[in-house]
Parts: sequence; C-alpha cells; structure tokens
Amino acid sequence: MTTQTLQQLLDEGVDGRHVIVRSDFNVPLDEDGNITDAGRIDASLPTLRALLYGGAKVIAMAHLGRPKGEVNPAFSLQPVAEALSERLGQFVALAGDVSGEDAHERANGLTEGEILLLENVRFDPRETSKDEAEREEFAAELADLAADNGAFVSDGFGVVHRAQASVYDIAKKLPAYAGYLVEKEVSTLSAVKDAPEHPYVVVLGGSKVSDKLGVIEALAAKADKVVIGGGMCYTFLAAQGHNVQNSLLQEDMIATCKELIERYGDKLVLPIDLAVAEKFDKDAAKETVDLDGIPEGWLSLDIGPETAKLYAAAIEDSKTVFWNGPMGVFEFPQFADGTKAVAEAMIAATKNNDSFTVVGGGDSAASVRTLGLDEDGFSHISTGGGASLELIEGKELPGAVVLSK
Repeated sequence: MTTQTLQQLLDEGVDGRHVIVRSDFNVPLDEDGNITDAGRIDASLPTLRALLYGGAKVIAMAHLGRPKGEVNPAFSLQPVAEALSERLGQFVALAGDVSGEDAHERANGLTEGEILLLENVRFDPRETSKDEAEREEFAAELADLAADNGAFVSDGFGVVHRAQASVYDIAKKLPAYAGYLVEKEVSTLSAVKDAPEHPYVVVLGGSKVSDKLGVIEALAAKADKVVIGGGMCYTFLAAQGHNVQNSLLQEDMIATCKELIERYGDKLVLPIDLAVAEKFDKDAAKETVDLDGIPEGWLSLDIGPETAKLYAAAIEDSKTVFWNGPMGVFEFPQFADGTKAVAEAMIAATKNNDSFTVVGGGDSAASVRTLGLDEDGFSHISTGGGASLELIEGKELPGAVVLSK
C-alpha cells in the first residue's frame, strides 16, 4: 500500500475544487489570547499556499486546547485566523461553527484561491468520541462541506496518532492525501526509527516516567545511550537510593526504574548533580547540589552544570540524536540551563560532526524558540510531540495509516 501525496493531488488539479485540510493549529496562548509560539502555524503554510496557488477552495480545520466538546470562546481559533491572514497575505474568514449552517454558507461561497477556517473541531464532542458511529457521523458532516469532487489533505502531524473524526474518519469519506508536513515528518522520523547512524543518542525529559516507559524500553534496545532528565529523572534517582526531597516523584514507578537501571546499565545516563530551589517559583534562588545534597523540603528544577556537561559530551559524540522533553523548568530562565545545554550540543553535533539531530516536538520544540536558538541548527524540528514519540517507538499512527490505499 502507498500513501497518496499532496503533489499527486496537485498534479490531478485542484482548480475550483473544495479541499479540506486538517492542520495542527494547537498553539499556546497567553492570558490575553495572544499566540506565544506560532511554529505550528508556520509549518502549515507550504501546504496551504500550494493549494491556494493551485486555485483550490481551501477549508482548513484544527483544534485548540481541550474544550471538552463544548463551545468555549477561550479556545476559539480567531487568533489563528488572524495569524494566517497575516502570513498568507489574504483574509482568512473564521466560520461561526464547525459543521453547521455558517460553515456551509461560507464554504459554498468560496471562490478559487480563497480559504476558510472552521471553528475549533473539538467544540463538537463527536470529534474525540470513542463511539465510532458518532465520529463517522461528524466526519460525514465535515466531508459534506467539500461538496462534489472534493478532497481531504492530512497535514496536522501533531494529531495523526489519534483516531479522531477530523483526522481519521474523514479520510475514509473523501479522496485522502498526505500534506507536505505529514509526508516530511513521517519520512524523517521513520529514517531515525529504522536506520539510525551510530552512535545513536536518545535524550528524554518530561514529567512522568509512565509517559515515556514504552519509549525508553523500545529505544534502549536500539540506542547507544538514553540520556534522562526532566521531572522523570527524579524517580530514577530515587530508584538509585537518593532522597529527592520534594522533587517530582512517581513512587509507583520506582521499582520499574530499578529494573530499567539493572537491565540497561550504562546505557542509561542519569544526572550527577542538580539545580535546586526552595520552592517552585520563577523568582526562586537557584543552588547547585550533588545528588544527596538537596536541602530538606527543597526540590530540583533542572539538571546541574556537571550533568549538563556530561549530557552535552554524549550528544556531541553522536551521529544521530533524538530529543523529546526539556531537562528542567525552562520557562523559568534560571532553570533553563540544562535544556539549553542539550539544544546547543545538538546544534554543535549537527555542525561539527555532521550528526542527524531531531527535536521531537512538544515542549522541546517550544524551548528551542523560547531560548532564542537557531532552528536551522537542527536537522529537523518536529511539530508533533506525542506523534513523534509513537512513531519513533514503532507504533502505528492511525491518521497516517488511513492515507494508504
């Protein structure tokens, strides 16, 4: 089976055709509703521009946040419509609903080279329903917006690991194609999964061991080193017998971490010092301590400087690096050093060692932009955190598999 691509659709011709595009516009907003990181919007532009240039009547759809199946103005895609208008250089109207009367009127009124953005698909509870019949019903309503001779383009890589109505079920209702972004993401990450050049280093952060357990087990067998930071490293340190005080800890995972340490030994690279604070606060004073030196009642919010050097050395000696998850609370400037060290080491490996370096989306990708690092210094920055992890782990991505005919 082969996946139909956007280029095939463009070759067939899209002039005057309605094309529904599932994008990933799940961008972070500040308290005033302003977009703080437009990386996913920017990543969607090549597909949208190609369709608009080809004369398609484009209907873009996406979700934002977790409105839990209810209309909630706080999760409206209005900021996205404004950002798209600015970037595309043309007005992007936002429908007043998802698949209702306003969406249909606006879709019917599109002319060649125009684009409409549907309101947040997760305002409809059927989008994420576990009942296949409910999802199918919603997908059929979405597909109806394309009228006759329509098509569907899947370009939201950040959601292809979900069997949801606007991602999976709609692909069975219309001729379906992989957009430029999905095609690039799947191709790039599959190369890392299937044929990484060694030494191969995996860097994992994030808050919970349970969230990354499958990834650790899947990749430890393939990688030369698995470097562990972030909140989940404290459960590993507790498994080694260290008192992590008030640091993030999954007590029910300590035994599992002990087993992983015994099974993989030196392949697992853990912190040797820590950056700690008295409380979880952006203005908290930072101290550096050894693994048994956390003051009573304090907590660690980042790896320490010696650990950062250790991790950087492993990365700079690699030929392939996959990174998912920050090393600390990078949103607090004084606890961003570990994350910055990992990112800068990857940039150095790309430049000096011709290494293939992949940032696995999510908070890792956000940290690169937050810290003002050169995005071109990495081989690839993924737009999908969970999707990239599941693909690297070897799991099937429903929203990608459904595109194969």
